Amino acid sequence: MQAVVLNQFGEPADVLRIESRDQPVPASGHVRVRMLASPINPSDLMMIRGQYGILPELPATPGFEGVGIVEASGGGLLGKFLVGKRVAVLNGTTGNWQQQTTVPAKQAVPLGKELSVEQAAMFFVNPATAYVMTRQVLKVPRGAWLLQTAAGSALGKMVIRLGRKYGFRTLNVVRREEQVAELKSLGGDAVIAASPAELPAAVSEITSGQGVPYAIDPVGGALGTAVVQSLGKGGRMLVFGTLSGEPLSFSPRDIMTPDANIAGFWLSNHMNSLNLIGKLKLVKMVKTLLRDGTLTADVGETFPLDKVCDAVRAAEQSGRAGKVLLSISE
Repeated sequence: MQAVVLNQFGEPADVLRIESRDQPVPASGHVRVRMLASPINPSDLMMIRGQYGILPELPATPGFEGVGIVEASGGGLLGKFLVGKRVAVLNGTTGNWQQQTTVPAKQAVPLGKELSVEQAAMFFVNPATAYVMTRQVLKVPRGAWLLQTAAGSALGKMVIRLGRKYGFRTLNVVRREEQVAELKSLGGDAVIAASPAELPAAVSEITSGQGVPYAIDPVGGALGTAVVQSLGKGGRMLVFGTLSGEPLSFSPRDIMTPDANIAGFWLSNHMNSLNLIGKLKLVKMVKTLLRDGTLTADVGETFPLDKVCDAVRAAEQSGRAGKVLLSISE
């Protein structure tokens, strides 16, 4: 079988290779999955560059999420139940950018056929992150402002639709002026293309001098720092990415004076904190919101596995429309 292999960390298009491997054998409690598709997420690219929070031993195969068919079980009731079923695969160890992979059976989420292969491949990372941050951690109430950076991303668009569904208002920060009209048409309550230096004043104007009570930021650096400075009294901010590669830098008074709170969010940690019932409830909710279109993502280009270097280049193009996917088949 074919697999994308990373032998050293570096620029994705330079370090990824296609190699032949033997078909993996699932251990006890694991299943073997024939992969159908997997998206290229920012977290995948950060891992390849050696910039992710937890890094694998090399050589490694990237791909944190995807969809496939369970073909074999290493034993256990859940594994046997999953054989033959289409599943969303959450994989932080063996990687999904290969024709066959093995994962613990509990990390294979059975899906119905009502979702397309493309949407099923993107079932969890962005949808669950958007839902959990806004509805379970921050619990943004109806009518309240939520500021988000990188609002033109797949996750950002999901947050806008969540706001429309649950009644909170989104203040969306984008890099390019041409993104403003698109996000307003999706239902963004306020959309601004502001520099970090301009952001606090722009937020103050939109919120009548109050600042925002809630914010989420995957960027960090100067823009993330400006978000901190845009928080209102008692404001809460979740940091869930480091797209800029730069740290936050602000005065302690920026959070002391408004009594603001800044916390990190990483979906893996949240999932590990849930018991089985909590995980099942979250999966059920994500499925429901995918079916009604709230958490769907635009699909961009699709590449075969052996064109992975072209795929990662496309995934990093500015202004691309939709998520880039790898189509995987034997």
